[in-house]
Amino acid sequence: MVQKEVFTFNPFQENTYILWDDALNGIVIDPGCHNYEERKTLSQFIESNNIQLKYCLNTHSHIDHVLGVHYIKERYQVPFALHAKDLPLLMDAANRAAVYGFPAYQAVEVDRFLVDDEIIEIGEMKIKVLFVPGHAPGHVAFYLEEQGWLIDGDVLFRRSIGRTDFPLCNHADLVNSIQNQLYVLPEETEVFPGHGGSTTIGIEKNQNPFVRA
Repeated sequence: MVQKEVFTFNPFQENTYILWDDALNGIVIDPGCHNYEERKTLSQFIESNNIQLKYCLNTHSHIDHVLGVHYIKERYQVPFALHAKDLPLLMDAANRAAVYGFPAYQAVEVDRFLVDDEIIEIGEMKIKVLFVPGHAPGHVAFYLEEQGWLIDGDVLFRRSIGRTDFPLCNHADLVNSIQNQLYVLPEETEVFPGHGGSTTIGIEKNQNPFVRA
């Protein structure tokens, strides 16, 4: 059985996810913890539950999603994985941190590049990488078919979609990603976004005012 916990961190109210299986193999997705208190909250949960982290996976590298990556890498000695097309954003993260008032941001290097449609197997978890550009050039979503879960970063939200007014965004690509990568998933698939509450593919196909099926 795979379990999941979500933490909401930093002033952008970003969702950080921890997933783990019965053998306590775990991953962290999009660690946004940016100060001592947030990092302590995350670490206390991981360590009090004896979760053995194996990976730090990121949907993309906008500043609110990477604030805690260096901390996770260093504390738990795990590799950091990102899609190669998002490297320009990661390389600019220090500049963005300065603009948005995160002076403690620490730059980080990618250990492994995610590949479109690959399956990452960690214990009981089988995680399919879906390439969903638009909000970011190398944006991916993580699909766990057996659990019926989609962790999709800032692509599809409850009754909304990701912004495309940032550098390197593309609205047409975002719409294409939603229609051709996400809306083809089973309607009962639960969507866990990078901000806000969860939804389902079926609800968004029928009720999302920005992208309909």
